[in-house]
Amino acid sequence: MIDINLQLFADTSDKTEKATPKKRQDLRKKGQVMQSKELPTNLILLIMFISIRILGKSLFTGISKIFNIFFTQTSEYNLQEPVEIMRLVTFVTLEIVKMVAPFFIIAILVGVLSTYVQIGFLFTTEVIKPKFSKLNPINGLKRIFSSRSVFELIKSIVKVILVGWVAWSSIQNEFINLMKLMDLPLVSVAGYLADTALGIAIKICFALLVVSAVDYYFQFRKYEKDIRMSKQEVKEEYKQMEGNPEIKSRIKQKQREISMRRMLKDVPQADVVITNPTHYAVAIKYDTNKMSAPYVLAKGVDFMAIRIKEVAKENKVYIMENVALAQALYNTVDIGEPVPPELYKAVAEVLAFVYDLEGRRPV
Repeated sequence: MIDINLQLFADTSDKTEKATPKKRQDLRKKGQVMQSKELPTNLILLIMFISIRILGKSLFTGISKIFNIFFTQTSEYNLQEPVEIMRLVTFVTLEIVKMVAPFFIIAILVGVLSTYVQIGFLFTTEVIKPKFSKLNPINGLKRIFSSRSVFELIKSIVKVILVGWVAWSSIQNEFINLMKLMDLPLVSVAGYLADTALGIAIKICFALLVVSAVDYYFQFRKYEKDIRMSKQEVKEEYKQMEGNPEIKSRIKQKQREISMRRMLKDVPQADVVITNPTHYAVAIKYDTNKMSAPYVLAKGVDFMAIRIKEVAKENKVYIMENVALAQALYNTVDIGEPVPPELYKAVAEVLAFVYDLEGRRPV
């Protein structure tokens, strides 16, 4: 005998329902969330180039200071002594850290914030667990020739064309200025080239961000399509969360039956049953040892009211028709609770009448 998973042959076209919050939460625990890796990368590049352009003067000053140390101030250090060499290396390292630290901090902040905006705080070890299914060559071939691979190829071609067009159009606009560089000092030429290169890089990053935004939209639609559920899966999930509706219905029915039997069991102890006469029935008991006022032993409507009257007749409990009082008792008093003060007089008159018939003491 061979066990075969029939789900492998199942038709997934019936998955027409949006993923439920529970499924989304389960996928999130496994690390399967909607996330664009290109968007944070391109955003970091853009912010870094803008930062370099804004802080370029201080960066240039720091680099000049380091070169100045090596070319003009090395005489201040006795390079024959290891201690002096370490002092020079430490000084240069600190200067480099001072230059690089702001950009490093900016890159970390942008990366963390861009990822947090997409998926929030998420820590899971599921994504680093080895999955031997990834070693399956058939699955590998499917990924290579999948629609996703075709989309990635088209996206890469679009990015190359877009980057080339932005770079070429930007350089074209600078042709006239490039011709004038031959008459300028070397420092001015370097500054111009650096500023132009940064401007082109920022334009390219903006173009890549547009591509990333479009890619994010298509990835979002694909992700939502991939996690869709069939109506049967939604029902199964509901059963797991809320319990089987049929079982719950049976349990409630059993509870009602038990409650009905218990309530009918108390009807023979009643002093009187007040009826509508057809729709309502309320059994009243006055026990001076238990309560200071009459209380409701049982009550019911329609079929339950008929059963209460039948049990009352079988046990020779007096049944009195009083439409207003029966409805008032049914709507305002729960089983086991005393009659409210506003109904004392009406109930007392009924009990007095019953006691008088039975030759018992008056209320």
